[in-house]
Amino acid sequence: MKIPVIAHSNSKNPGIDKDLLNTLHVYVNQPPLQGKANKAVTSALAEYFHTKKGNIILLKGAKSKNKLFEVLL
Repeated sequence: MKIPVIAHSNSKNPGIDKDLLNTLHVYVNQPPLQGKANKAVTSALAEYFHTKKGNIILLKGAKSKNKLFEVLL
């Protein structure tokens, strides 16, 4: 399934929220440098969906706040 995500890096309170449009807002405390925030978002989504990190694939938005992930369950 494809999941739209809005990533919030350098957050003091890491976590995941869902808005009214079913978009996940993922808050991570990693900086958006050298893909650190993307790795942290992938880890957070894997924990949220109770799956391995290898089952979370970033499809679009590697350098953007708005991302599209595919979750293989």
